[in-house]
Amino acid sequence: MADLETTAGKPKDTDVGLPKATVHKVVREMFPPDARLSNEVKDLLADCCTEFITLVSSEANELCDKEKRSTLMPEHVLAALENLGFANLLDEVKETWRQHKAAMLESPKPMDKWSKQGPKMSDEEAIAAQQKMFAEARARMQTKSPLGESL
Repeated sequence: MADLETTAGKPKDTDVGLPKATVHKVVREMFPPDARLSNEVKDLLADCCTEFITLVSSEANELCDKEKRSTLMPEHVLAALENLGFANLLDEVKETWRQHKAAMLESPKPMDKWSKQGPKMSDEEAIAAQQKMFAEARARMQTKSPLGESL
């Protein structure tokens, strides 16, 4: 498991953690609006979240290794939660996983670097646009001196 010790109250460079602002936001949402929490309490909760994730990840990785698998799967995480005594969380985790899968199926696929937004060009339009860009570049090159100054 990752070494989460600190030196003189400062985290080691090898420490990993969750974005504090995000954790603080989640913490604010979990408590009543009139609850007041010190920054130390919010930071402690963020550290606890990081430690929990590290613990579950480590157990899931061990399960994956025992199966001689190279890819950690959601089933490994579910088994890790159960092995670590967090079986009471399984229903909620499974439901969240199901919602995530459904959202991924509904969301638009990311565009690859060759895709264009908007209407697609025909081959003739693309060739014409390309020839126009070449002509413009050629004209710019012909009007500049070797030193980059306009002629």
